[in-house]
Amino acid sequence: MKIRSHTELDVYKISFNTAMTIFELTKTFPEEEKFSLTDQIRRSSRSVCSNLAEAFRKRKYPKSFIAKLSDSEGEAAETQVWLDFSLKCKYIGQDDYNKLYQNYENIIGKLVSMSLQPEKWSY
Repeated sequence: MKIRSHTELDVYKISFNTAMTIFELTKTFPEEEKFSLTDQIRRSSRSVCSNLAEAFRKRKYPKSFIAKLSDSEGEAAETQVWLDFSLKCKYIGQDDYNKLYQNYENIIGKLVSMSLQPEKWSY
């Protein structure tokens, strides 16, 4: 079966669901973090998905496809840093941190795999 939309990609589903989990968790962050940590982690987690969508639409151009996948990978790594801060500031617990961090490790692995085989995604 040929994938017709970025929403059909496992990596998109994982990244979207993880971003939504982060959104829900950040609702409990302190008000003083509203324009710093809360906005940053929400933005970067959502950017993983949006850059992946852009990459999928540029898949017929391997260099553009890889560049957008790289952007998505970078946003995933940035989100991991914000998770580090969230844990150290005690805004999230260790269990949530471990699950979310591992999700991003999985996402990064899938993005790297895609970027190493751009021809598999071309049409």
